Order: sequence, then C-alpha cells, then structure tokens
Amino acid sequence: MAFDFEKACKKILDEYKEDVNKDMQEAVKKVTKAGAKQVKANAQGAVGGKKYAKGWTSRFETGRLSAQGTIYNSSQPGLPHLLEYGHVTRNGTGRTFRPTPAHEHIAAVEDEIEQNIMKELKAAL
Repeated sequence: MAFDFEKACKKILDEYKEDVNKDMQEAVKKVTKAGAKQVKANAQGAVGGKKYAKGWTSRFETGRLSAQGTIYNSSQPGLPHLLEYGHVTRNGTGRTFRPTPAHEHIAAVEDEIEQNIMKELKAAL
C-alpha cells in the first residue's frame, strides 16, 4: 500500500478551506447583526424618527466560498442616503439651494464593522 502524498495534502487543504469558510460565515453573520443594532441606535439619536430607526435590519447571504452581510432600512429605503449625505430642500415657490445638513449615522458604524470582521476572523483562525 503506497502513501499518496498529493491526495493527503489535498484532503488536509480541503478540510482547512471548509473550516475557514464556516468561520468566515459565522463572523460576518455575527458582525452584521451587531452592526444593524448599532445603526438602529445611532439613527434614533441622530435623526429621531421612530419608524426610520425601527426599519434597520440585516440580511446574510452565503455562496460557495463567500459570505455577504447587508444592513439596510426596510421601512424607508431611500431616506438613509439623504440623511447621511444631506440634500437640497424644497421651498413653496421652487427649489432653493439651501442644503439640509447631513446626519452621519452610518459611516462610523461601517468603519467599525470592517474592523470587527477582521478581529473575528483573526480570532477564529
């Protein structure tokens, strides 16, 4: 009985790939859920609308070798962009070029999420 080095290495690498993929999916799912809660808390403090703040949720999708988490507002999907970056207001006689100030409540959480995913992956591996 001959030892097949190539098959043994392939088996070990496949098992490692599956473990890393599972760890990555768990990390992304955990951080995405926590990020949605943080955005929800920031939205209540920064913007004030209860319907807007309650609408924040997360979605998690997996592929063969990927994991993707999305945080979005399901109740008012167009509003986050306007609030985050500001917009031009409408006057009774037409548009005025008086911009509404931005309420940045998503960008800080986005940076924190990126750091947390890296920390989770390093801890898992």
